[in-house]
Amino acid sequence: MMLTGSLFLAGQELHDDTTIIKEFQILKQMVWGGDTLLHSSIDEVKVYPVPQFSSRRDLRRYERLVHNLKIVYPYAVLAADKLDEMNQSFLDLKTERERKAFVKQVERELMDEFEDELKKLTITQGRLLIKLIDRETGNTSYELLRELRGSFSAFFWQAIARLFGSNLKTTFDAEGEDKLIDQILVLIENGQI
Repeated sequence: MMLTGSLFLAGQELHDDTTIIKEFQILKQMVWGGDTLLHSSIDEVKVYPVPQFSSRRDLRRYERLVHNLKIVYPYAVLAADKLDEMNQSFLDLKTERERKAFVKQVERELMDEFEDELKKLTITQGRLLIKLIDRETGNTSYELLRELRGSFSAFFWQAIARLFGSNLKTTFDAEGEDKLIDQILVLIENGQI
């Protein structure tokens, strides 16, 4: 048995009506016991069992959760992207005054663009959005408000959220109570639902 490592070029021709496109991928090969084995890395694939429901009511709850997640997930992804963009811009700002003005400007832009859509969210969708923001950014909504707007503003909005039965300090627990939500989001990201 002899182990050697070298590279092997695997090619594949794709035929379109008039164009021939060649795609190549460099693969590692290993000779083991006279056989040549090719190595290739693939993206991680998560496989979940098809959900089984004991009642029609449970099925409806699942379908409603999928519907709500499809509505709020794009907002959570957008929030994470905007936060990354803001953090990059913050590095260029030198004074606290410039930073506050920048935060207000971004807030105004976001309100102009998304205020009407966000006002249409249900309370359940709002609660899901709070969890998804934590999932996407790694910070709770309360922490983000405290960083960007200050402690008083974060306290104020937390009090308002509590009046409506929500909590801005809610975290996303992918291994615990939010396991089903995480599974549905992976299926949405992969285009399976």
